[in-house]
Amino acid sequence: MNPHEIIKSYIQRYIEITEEEADYFASCFETARFKKRQYIVQPGFTAKYRNYVLEGAFRSFVVGDQGQESTIEFAIDDWWITDYNSYIFQQPASMFVMALEDSLVLRIDFHKEQELKNANHHFESFFRIIAERALAAHQRRLISNLTLTAEERFTHFETNFPKFMGRVPQYALASFLGMTTEFLSRIRKRRLHNKS
Repeated sequence: MNPHEIIKSYIQRYIEITEEEADYFASCFETARFKKRQYIVQPGFTAKYRNYVLEGAFRSFVVGDQGQESTIEFAIDDWWITDYNSYIFQQPASMFVMALEDSLVLRIDFHKEQELKNANHHFESFFRIIAERALAAHQRRLISNLTLTAEERFTHFETNFPKFMGRVPQYALASFLGMTTEFLSRIRKRRLHNKS
């Protein structure tokens, strides 16, 4: 399936639109390829695009004063990623977004997205729906970070996001779950030992 057919199929999961409307929506996106370790957003530069991942994997993260990295989000096939604060408010980014694999995305720039929203209330509904879903997911993650043990957080991630396992580096997963790489290694070894 070509990229524009994929994004048409995606939007039709959430809203009912005509084939003509779907074609117009898809026409506002462009494809872009990124190499592994390539940055698509960097602090200090405004995020111009909202990215829908067709193939590949990405990680968004921030770097603390001591150089420690904290992973904010992952995205693989069929997920969206950018620095949303930078993109929505069109101000300099505060995080990095980096490709973890050679990747292909469909991206829409900020001004095109505004045009879409102004042109058709169905498109505005679509962007609202995906924003609401992202907000709910971030809230669930915050609650799990505050209420679950480190091992429970790992189990929750492994159970709910199995497609991410093996595609995101252990150091990045550890920082996403709020633990050291060494501690995550111990959890994994203990679980393997218990299974055998």
